[in-house]
Amino acid sequence: MTNVLLEKLENRSAVIGVVGLGYVGLPLAVEKAKAGFRVIGFDVLQHRVDEVNRGINYIGDVVDEELKELVASGKIMATTDYSKIGEVDAVAICVPTPLDKYQQPDVSYVESSSKDIAKYLHPGMLVVLESTTYPGTTEEVVGPILEATGLKIGQDFYLAYSPERVDPGNKTFNTKNTPKVVGGVTADCTKVAAAMYRAVLEGEVHEVSSPKVAEMEKIFENTFRNINIGLANEMAILCHKMGIDIWEVIDAAKTKPYGFMAFYPGPGLGGHCIPIDPFYLTWKAREYNYHTRLIECSGEINNAMPEFVVDRTMKILNRYGKALAGSKVLVLGVAYKKDIDDMRESPVLPILELLEMYHADVEVADPHVPSFRFSHSADAKVMKTVELTADRLQNADLVLLTTDHSAFDYEMIARESKVIFDTRNAFKGVGISTSSIQADYEKL
Repeated sequence: MTNVLLEKLENRSAVIGVVGLGYVGLPLAVEKAKAGFRVIGFDVLQHRVDEVNRGINYIGDVVDEELKELVASGKIMATTDYSKIGEVDAVAICVPTPLDKYQQPDVSYVESSSKDIAKYLHPGMLVVLESTTYPGTTEEVVGPILEATGLKIGQDFYLAYSPERVDPGNKTFNTKNTPKVVGGVTADCTKVAAAMYRAVLEGEVHEVSSPKVAEMEKIFENTFRNINIGLANEMAILCHKMGIDIWEVIDAAKTKPYGFMAFYPGPGLGGHCIPIDPFYLTWKAREYNYHTRLIECSGEINNAMPEFVVDRTMKILNRYGKALAGSKVLVLGVAYKKDIDDMRESPVLPILELLEMYHADVEVADPHVPSFRFSHSADAKVMKTVELTADRLQNADLVLLTTDHSAFDYEMIARESKVIFDTRNAFKGVGISTSSIQADYEKL
């Protein structure tokens, strides 16, 4: 059975399924189709399925023309009909794994996808979970659902975990060339899953001994970043109190060729991974009577940054005898990082909520986001972004730069603004000396 699937993967006759056509799933489906496989994408959202089948791209890391060509050639099709799982030889689960309101993992999408797959699971099939989750999910959640069919892991079908590694907007690393980690429930499961990824990707495929190792590896990656950004944010707060430029401190520290990696402060954490993944581990650790103090401490620091930014904004305006209430604040950037339209967990949203709570007159400019909701609730307020113009800059009592998009005209911002609060050290990034900015200029 193993050799049959390996041969299909090698000669590209295998049909590959991808469940969830979002930031992870669609780029993965495209790469698999480009490698010569026929790919069926599954999603519960009809509009997303319709867009894929019309060759309409909605993910920044996918090339529009490549998707059109792959759809036109029949290499990719999308559907909401999960019975077509019966046609695939291998399937990757790439669904959301958010936190609930109690900061606990919500694996309901993984569970429902596993149940949909189980209905059409067949001998010789490979199932790989890619969604970021706590160690044990593959074997404790997905495995029992699939084995309830009577088929056995390692005997009748293969089950593995391979964490997604997606960095939206990264110009160097993408789905195709980023190394992949794979851990199967059995040695054959690992072997088959690794063979699938080696047939698709250019990056190294690193095999580990179990799904738990692969699941923990992913959380360790993002916890590492979360904690180090938390340190940078705490240092930014302290440096501000001491009258020291944190950005200059970091530039000096990174001249050391060993033992230091530069992380930068900002208005808070955004994206699906770094703000969320460490709390999967915090939750799971309680099962072992362990309290992850460092993770929770960094989470507190990072989650407090939007309030720190608004407090600084208030104090800057106070220097001019202005209250935040009624002041015109022009916020530049609402996406969670530069040059993308991704709003997931954007720290700018709580900043905007606080500014509105204090009755500031707020406008938002973001060339990548035409409009956005303040929250995920159906009745959430929709805000339209505005064009960044000289008039708007001149009329603003304070310009708050929260996302350092390359498309912003920094020379115009520096020339036309009265007061600038830069949370990203953005002007140095485009080569403008802060000493040449005529506005009152402050950095985080």
